[in-house]
Amino acid sequence: MAAVSRTYDTPHGRIVYWVDHAGADRPWLVFLPGLTADHRLFARQMEAFSGRYNCLTWDAPAHGRSRPFALAFDMDDMAHWLHGILQQEGADRPVLVGQSLGGYISQVYMALYPGAVRGFVSIDSCSLRRVYYTGWELAMLKHTERMYLSIPWNLLKAWGIAGTAKSTYGRAVMADMLADYEKREYCALADHGFRIFAQAVEAERDYTLRCPTLLICGTRDQAGSAKRYNKRWTELEGHRMVWLPGAGHNANTDLPETVNLHIGRFVEELQ
Repeated sequence: MAAVSRTYDTPHGRIVYWVDHAGADRPWLVFLPGLTADHRLFARQMEAFSGRYNCLTWDAPAHGRSRPFALAFDMDDMAHWLHGILQQEGADRPVLVGQSLGGYISQVYMALYPGAVRGFVSIDSCSLRRVYYTGWELAMLKHTERMYLSIPWNLLKAWGIAGTAKSTYGRAVMADMLADYEKREYCALADHGFRIFAQAVEAERDYTLRCPTLLICGTRDQAGSAKRYNKRWTELEGHRMVWLPGAGHNANTDLPETVNLHIGRFVEELQ
């Protein structure tokens, strides 16, 4: 069954999402893409789990087809809108699968809606707990736009592609997604995303994960300090960790079959 696109209205714009129903008795998988990426990031996952689980993915606010969308929201807003979408679809206690920014949104969602999630899969994302970050790191994240604007657009896109994906397929997907943006829109969106991430960390909310959790990270992830953060995350909190040899920051596009295998096993264990 092919995923069907639907919409959810907010005060700042309309969110477009896709849903593929497998049956009322089947678990829900909710795929949340990272910053500047859209639903195409999880195409191989939506395809692989179609008919097996109820699947949902979105173009996050101000991303992909969820545009135009005013950059006047924070992660709490995104979590609340996600909750509204899940209620609209009758998605009870889903498994959240978040890549990078999608993993951060997942953690905010779980903090705001305790007990509402069956499980959590983090793909090249990191913890939102304040203990993992220095004040310097958080401060730098709030000054991205000027730096990005100083870089020629073609070079910025090339860096964005090479820095996130290592496979031919992964880079093609990232190139397609970035091609939809103009430079100023892309720079403003990246700046906003880094800024609201830093603000979520600085809120010092209790982001302790109280549901079954699986951490996945590519060994060639070059986005910030993702590998270092994931090592500390599993060392300090004991979460199950899967390292994917050769995969970059978008590990689910670099090694989709391997990622799908780990997600499938994880979900089966929850039933």
